[in-house]
Amino acid sequence: MPIRTKRWDDPKDPADGFRLLVCHYRPRGLPRDQQTWDDWDINLSPSKELHAAAYGKNGQIRIAWESYRRAFLQEMLRQKPALKKLAARSLAGETITLLCSSACAREHRCHRSLLRDLINAEADSQKKIPDD
Repeated sequence: MPIRTKRWDDPKDPADGFRLLVCHYRPRGLPRDQQTWDDWDINLSPSKELHAAAYGKNGQIRIAWESYRRAFLQEMLRQKPALKKLAARSLAGETITLLCSSACAREHRCHRSLLRDLINAEADSQKKIPDD
């Protein structure tokens, strides 16, 4: 099944399946009973430092997309077990929707698209392993 991406405040759709928030920060002021996701995995988000660099926060110079991309992919090497689990769930037929910030309007310039590609690549590698 597919790995989809949305922002956390995009309307829920039954086709979303399991909705996973992959932001480092939980949306502020949102009561828990109004959460639009099934689970939250902070470890699948950019580190605080990388997030700050991406947005030029804390006096940092904003880094370019390609630098951000490389750094995020490097950070995700430590998250291989979580990526494997999500890939296995997807291969088992479950739809997973990765949710990011409501402010993140450009999906193609968001870590959620990189994460989707990592999960899909892991699923492809799991398909190639023959069963004994």
